[in-house]
Amino acid sequence: MTIRAVVIDIGGVLEITRPTGWVEKWEARLHLNPGELDERLMDVWRTGSLGTISQEEVEKRIGKIMGMDQGQVAALMADLWEEYLGELNVELAAYFASLRPRYQTAILSNSFAGARGKEQERYHFAELCDLLIYSHEEGIAKPERRIFELTCERLGVQPAEVVFLDDVEANIAAAREFGMQAILFRETQEAMGAIQACLQASSPAVTYAVRSPSSGEENALEGEDCGSIDSSSRAGS
Repeated sequence: MTIRAVVIDIGGVLEITRPTGWVEKWEARLHLNPGELDERLMDVWRTGSLGTISQEEVEKRIGKIMGMDQGQVAALMADLWEEYLGELNVELAAYFASLRPRYQTAILSNSFAGARGKEQERYHFAELCDLLIYSHEEGIAKPERRIFELTCERLGVQPAEVVFLDDVEANIAAAREFGMQAILFRETQEAMGAIQACLQASSPAVTYAVRSPSSGEENALEGEDCGSIDSSSRAGS
């Protein structure tokens, strides 16, 4: 079946996210045991990721649970967002943008209350693709089947017409079970080559050149045959 849409994840894929040590910093500042911050805020993280509470309510609950004043909460949240947002995967973003208008493009993210505004402010994702789906706005998250159904419904495509890129094996397995062509993200060039292999298998005459952010040169993409991308042989994140 012809590929009509490419859908990608944000954290660890479109955004390069690395540990900043903010949790350990705040545990030390608040005289907590290792792991205690996440343990005490587990329900806040869960409800914030599903959008059952707002960003404002997240901050209020953190203050109440942890006994923090408004300034402390604001500082903690600033540290949280700095790690959450990471830095843009410039090479992948450029390739992703180049797929339009021939293919529909969408971002599908397991997110947190406030993420759309923060990411739009820093990275302008709304201008990068045709559709953004955030778990905290939908009340469902990957790997739930319904969020993949919702993505296809909004794009107006069948599952087999979608290439999906994510860095979590459970999400890849769920997308494949739903019928999507799913690729486990491990490294940027490899991922772009794998997407390209799927697109070329669907429409062999189509080729793309992506301009390298470092050299300014346009590079052809080569990848494995789409059917050979097997998440079971790779480490997840």
